[in-house]
Amino acid sequence: MSITRTKNRLALLSLVVSVGLVVIKFYAYYLTASQAVLTDALESIINVFTSGFAFYSIYLSSLPKDENHPYGHGKIEYLSIGFEGALILIAGVYIFYSAIIALLHPHTVGQLDVGMLLLGLTALINLGVGFVLLRAGRRLNSVALVGDGQHLYLDALSTLVSCVALVLVRLTDNVLFDAGAALVLGVFIVVNGFRMVRRSVSGLMDESDVQTVEQVIAELQRQRRPAWIDVHNLRVLRYGANLHIDCHMQMPYYFSLEETHNELNAIEGLIKSRFDVEVEMFVHADPCTFAACSLCSVPDCPVRRHAFDHEVSWTVANAVKNERHHLPAS
Repeated sequence: MSITRTKNRLALLSLVVSVGLVVIKFYAYYLTASQAVLTDALESIINVFTSGFAFYSIYLSSLPKDENHPYGHGKIEYLSIGFEGALILIAGVYIFYSAIIALLHPHTVGQLDVGMLLLGLTALINLGVGFVLLRAGRRLNSVALVGDGQHLYLDALSTLVSCVALVLVRLTDNVLFDAGAALVLGVFIVVNGFRMVRRSVSGLMDESDVQTVEQVIAELQRQRRPAWIDVHNLRVLRYGANLHIDCHMQMPYYFSLEETHNELNAIEGLIKSRFDVEVEMFVHADPCTFAACSLCSVPDCPVRRHAFDHEVSWTVANAVKNERHHLPAS
């Protein structure tokens, strides 16, 4: 089964499950009149909208590049988790407000046994589907699936808190536990919604993926050749599951065009083989200068002006800077 088809099927599964759980939770609220259960049901409505948008974004991100989208459509997945996070934030604020009203004006809670049974069932379903989405999303590098899975985990946790609140109400006959649980859930939901929006903004603003940058630099360092004198201005952008990498590589200025081309192909090939996703890499070749002689280990260099001292180890700190590395001449 193709990666695209797998993503679409998982997104559709999330959407179908979300619709079913909303119906169950509102029926549980109808039986219990519990503020915590209503909180949980309202959040599940968000699940339906976000799962639907995630399904659409995954479909759109799988479309090939075109004239209007030369880098593909992968960034729609960041918009998906931003949309999801914004809706969660709105729901969290409303839930927080409703909980305060319920604390000020407590009301009785109805059929607790049936309500707890129904909520427990929805929590188990959410945990199972959320686990599947998270695992698949990380394996397929889909931020939309990961965001959807995290939301289902959050929904399951909310449901468990609601269940605990109903148990406490049943044991103590104190309905304030119900409103208190809704208040705690409201705060928790707002915090998680903010985190999802933050991640969306980071992706849309091309914030550097430090972990991937470290992997690229480590691979270049491990496979390093003498002709690769210096790497700098290295940038990694993620568009959905795909990676776009570019850097400058300093090479001997007397290399022929064919020799330089072969070295660049070697660099691109080893980086592409390092990742399981589509990688588009551009390497700009810079001609070396005599200031680089002290860090260049090319054997029998015909134009060397200074003795080789030592290579500069490439790290995130120096490889991402837009400046060549050099050692002072002796």
